[in-house]
Amino acid sequence: MSMVTNSIRWFYHEFGLASVHETGRNAYLIILARTCRMFAYGTNSLILAIFFSALGVSDNRIGLFMTLTLVGDVFLGTLLSLVADRIGRRRVLMGGSVLMITSGVIFAVFENFWVLLLGAIVGVISITGGDFGPFRSIEESVLSQLTTPSTRSDVLAWHVSTPLIGSSIGSEVSGRIIHWLQGKDGWSDVDSYHALFWIYAGMGFVNLSLVSLLTDACELQQPDNGYSQVPQGEHEIRESEGSSNRPSIDVPTEKSNRLVKAWTWFSDQLGQISRPTRSTMYKLWVLLAVDSLADGMVPYSLTNYYLDTNFHPAKSILGDVTSASYFLGALGATLAGPLAKKIGLINTMVFTHIPSSVAVLLFPFPPYFWMAAALLLIRAALNSMDQAPRTALIAAVVKPEERTAVMGITSTVRTLAAMIGPSVTGLLASNEHFWVAFVAAGVCRLAYDFGLYGLFVNLGL
Repeated sequence: MSMVTNSIRWFYHEFGLASVHETGRNAYLIILARTCRMFAYGTNSLILAIFFSALGVSDNRIGLFMTLTLVGDVFLGTLLSLVADRIGRRRVLMGGSVLMITSGVIFAVFENFWVLLLGAIVGVISITGGDFGPFRSIEESVLSQLTTPSTRSDVLAWHVSTPLIGSSIGSEVSGRIIHWLQGKDGWSDVDSYHALFWIYAGMGFVNLSLVSLLTDACELQQPDNGYSQVPQGEHEIRESEGSSNRPSIDVPTEKSNRLVKAWTWFSDQLGQISRPTRSTMYKLWVLLAVDSLADGMVPYSLTNYYLDTNFHPAKSILGDVTSASYFLGALGATLAGPLAKKIGLINTMVFTHIPSSVAVLLFPFPPYFWMAAALLLIRAALNSMDQAPRTALIAAVVKPEERTAVMGITSTVRTLAAMIGPSVTGLLASNEHFWVAFVAAGVCRLAYDFGLYGLFVNLGL
């Protein structure tokens, strides 16, 4: 009995559950809300590109849809992350939940391409299976505030791994539901896809309910004088570039006045980030842009579309593979925290990501479905192991009062880069060169891996 107790105690501490418990109720609510959201994203990543193909939409337009959706995510994510600390993080998260519900209802009811595009741009639809949009950067900022340096990587790892289990369940459930509905009289393929978007809208409502339970501790707190920023090779001089120090600008028209105010406001937000932080983040943002471009070229929705068009598996089988991918991703993300403690953040990010990148590069070459599926599983198992360490890295080199803005800009940079990818892949697919997208994505991911190691390994994190 004592052996069992000791094993449970070891697991509780080694895998970071103690850190989540120490952080408290808000951490549980945030992780659960993201898990429900990723459940919805899992249902939609399986069928989104296939849904448009069933509607008769061309590959070029599918790529265009995904690119423009990511453009909407850039605008929405940037705006909301920059104002979240001012108007309230919880309010922003609740507003994002309402947009998610709206998008789900639109996709459940309409089939017109332009209506669906509008619903995706102004709402929240995950075209990659990942968590783009207004939620993640704000949640990571909240968790970074609620945690200590000793618990942060563990809590952030659970913020990645548990939602991936939600994605896994969502993909499995959606595959089974589609298979069941398509076997019923009077149900077409498109009808079964519409049904899944009602589930998506329902998960948006659950997300809204959970974030409404968050406490005041999630809002921006005054910086602690005891905070120590990781040295970044420059003098730690806090810039003061508030709008009160800017000369007034006379503008001739109301329209130009609005543009100047908007640009001044954005500059003020960037100016709130200190020069040493920006010096480090500029390098990281370039690398993340390269990695995100690769992810945008081969998201799970387009990867499933490639498998469907080349091997024609049953949707239930495709759902099983996607579900297993997310589950392995969750398992890998769970191991990222303990691994980062032993070998460091940078080593964890690089050495787990390289095999995943190689799997992406080799993905289009196998002649059999099971071989391609195996490469997809390898990619998925290791792909998420850099996410929590990356957030912990950013939290370590950024001051507490800068985190929401920095993480919001980071999310924006990643989304801007990713939004180019689907259009490139759509163009390649329409010209019978779908496979080239995976090779190019693999090369970009490897460039990110080696660049990250070369530029940041000396930080000692």
